[in-house]
Amino acid sequence: MQIHYLRPPDREQIFTQHLVWGDEQVKVTYAADLNLESPVRIAGDIVLETGSEVVWFTFPGAWHDIGTFHRADGSFVGTYANILTPCVFEDSGVWHTTDLFLDIWIDSSGTVLTLDEEELDEAEARGWITPALGRRAREEASALVRRAEAGSWPPAVVGEWTLERARARVG
Repeated sequence: MQIHYLRPPDREQIFTQHLVWGDEQVKVTYAADLNLESPVRIAGDIVLETGSEVVWFTFPGAWHDIGTFHRADGSFVGTYANILTPCVFEDSGVWHTTDLFLDIWIDSSGTVLTLDEEELDEAEARGWITPALGRRAREEASALVRRAEAGSWPPAVVGEWTLERARARVG
């Protein structure tokens, strides 16, 4: 399946992933053997590199998705959430969403970080997103951080879909 991911103002990326599970509450996809120009770092740590794998969780109607990040050696690094518009699902296996810049990161020790606040500020200042959409993104990020710090987020399904389980559904 393909996810069309618009990053305002006009950068669209298309991600091809394997749909490994789907029902009315969640769609679980698996991105294997990523090929990156350079490693992705959060708080100085490499969280994605060439060969990394991610299990993604998309919740119909939700203003975020969740990914469990694994390095090329398969080791778990952390949980990442994109704040975005609710995904639109086409019958053909094509999905569409728009990035709202903010991200939430929970490292393997449980530390919770909100990322890219300055990018959201810039997007609003440049008119790439409306102030109302910026407020909605901030509200979503704040709610997720509060829930993560209280131990009630991410949802249980994220722990149930291990890297090994996702791999097995593809293989």
